[in-house]
Amino acid sequence: MQPNAELSTRDTILHLLKTNEELTAKELTERLDITSIAVRRHIDGLERDGLIESRIIRQPMGRPTAAYHLTDRADALFPNKYHAVALDLLDELVQESGEAMVERLFERRKETLYKKYAGMMGDKDFEDKVSALADIQNENGYMAELQKNSDDEYVLIEHNCPIAQIANQYTHACQCELRLFEALLDADITRPECLAKGGKKCVYRIRPRNLQS
Repeated sequence: MQPNAELSTRDTILHLLKTNEELTAKELTERLDITSIAVRRHIDGLERDGLIESRIIRQPMGRPTAAYHLTDRADALFPNKYHAVALDLLDELVQESGEAMVERLFERRKETLYKKYAGMMGDKDFEDKVSALADIQNENGYMAELQKNSDDEYVLIEHNCPIAQIANQYTHACQCELRLFEALLDADITRPECLAKGGKKCVYRIRPRNLQS
């Protein structure tokens, strides 16, 4: 999000808070040169969307006032180079220790995620496990959608991949994700479409393991 004359009022508020850490409604009104009612309407909308929060400032005299600042969610709206940095580090690791070391890192990440999420599966039946996995992926930014093809086949569609730039270069990341899903669900899973292989989305076909065809 870059400052320019074409920014909407909403985006301008976000930019002002990014560059000033926090501002009151009065300060925003003065900088935007619009009515306080209009500022309040935008503030309410940004709070509902989880993009800003407030803290109460006690005044020596008069009523307390609220100062607004960005949430972590709002930070994702601004340019960052996290993936580029991660790729640079992985490339350096390959040069120093070989690609096998990077593959071990992805394997270790898979094991860590399994330990983190296995407890959430518990004694759930298969359908609830698949639904829980979709919830986990949504929380992690994958824009997951779950479909039920039949009593014993589910389709998990991921419309976004937060690690797409890494997966495009290091496909072992995708292989580890597939095996993680298989372990968490105790399922046979195929992936007929994958973003890292030129697909428009990642599609997982999921069936209970050892199911007779």
